[in-house]
This record gives sequence, C-alpha cells and structure tokens, in this order.
Amino acid sequence: MYTLHIANKNYSSWSLRPWVLMRVLGIPFEEHQVEFPTGSSFTLFRAFSPNGRVPCLTDDGWPVWDSLAIVEYLAERHPGVWPEDAKARAWARSAAAEMHSSFTALRNDCPMNCGVRVRPKEKSAALKQDLFRLSDLWNDGLARFGGPFLAGPAFTAVEAFFAPVAFRAQSYGLVFDGAAADYPARLLDLPAMRDWYAAGLAETWREPDHEAETRAAGEIVEDFRATA
Repeated sequence: MYTLHIANKNYSSWSLRPWVLMRVLGIPFEEHQVEFPTGSSFTLFRAFSPNGRVPCLTDDGWPVWDSLAIVEYLAERHPGVWPEDAKARAWARSAAAEMHSSFTALRNDCPMNCGVRVRPKEKSAALKQDLFRLSDLWNDGLARFGGPFLAGPAFTAVEAFFAPVAFRAQSYGLVFDGAAADYPARLLDLPAMRDWYAAGLAETWREPDHEAETRAAGEIVEDFRATA
C-alpha cells in the first residue's frame, strides 16, 4: 500500500497534485497529513521525506519525493496516468513540466488558500503574462485533443498539475480567455476536488507565513474556513 505524505489541504498546492491524481484514477493509498509548522518545515518533514518537503510517496517504505517524480513512478505501475496516444502524451508531459517549472508570478502573487476569497491587488506585468500563457496553453490542448480535459476525454496527470490553479482561480477571481474560461470550474466540479476543498475548509490550523502571503496578495473579502 502506498502512503502519500501531504500537508494542509487549505495551503499545499504541491500535495494536491498526486493526491487528486490517485483519487481520480482509483489508485489506493493511505494519507499521512502533517500540518505546516510555523517557520521551517524541513526538520519535521525530513522524518518521511528526504528533501524535507511534501508531497512524498512511500511504497513499502521506499520514498519517492517531488510531485513530478511521484507521477512518473505511478505511471510505470498504473494505466491512465498519461494519455495513451503518443502525441497527446508528449503534449501532456510538456504542459505538466511547464507548470512544474514556471508560472512563478502566479505562485507568488496568488498563493493557494482554498478557503478564502480575495480582492487581489493590481496585477503585475508578470502575472498578466502567466495568465495569458495559461489561457494559450489550455486553449491549445482543448482544441488539439477535443476536450473536455486538456489531452482528450479523460482526466490524466496534466490535470493534476493544473488542479491548484483552479483553486487559485476561485480564490482570486482569475479569468481566462476562450474555451479555457470554463476549465477551472470543470476541475473544481470533480468529486475528488470537492472532497479536497471540503477537507481544507474543515481545517482550523492557521500558519502565519501562509496567511501573511495571502494578505499580501490583496484584501480577504470572504473566509469560509472553520474556526477553532
């Protein structure tokens, strides 16, 4: 049995990726959640993750860390992680890798905080560029492979990499062009995404650094999270 080590569902966009992939594809796993501590999490997470970060997947005690490595490890063992068609698979891997390594302004200016709604500050030029590229990328995949998902009719790992963007779109009111406009809502409507969201709302732990990042992004106008 796999164990997937994750942090708070309200904040942890990187944890969401393998979690939602495994849930949608029906890959069994045990969830081990450790709350982000105040300050550095390195020592705490090193108990199960070699790089001191989440997510980390363990398979009979053998660790696989980093969301991209976890997805590829699962792809070697389970069907459906990537599209069957070679061209769709290459496109999906390229798009997932781009999300993994890019979109810095989106991460910094719109940190994931599922339970709040934020009136964001004026968008920086870098954020506008990231949002333009996301629209361009999503519209390309939807047009090439016919939807409703980015690489064809089925949810695959490329969706998992963009799942955190769907929560960011909801929290910050981000708008996309063309067919991409409906894509975040399509992800948010997945049962696994609804389960993650509900669990995030139920969390009462507030980590000061994550909260400060959200306040720096704009004015919090609604907070749907449970209180302690």
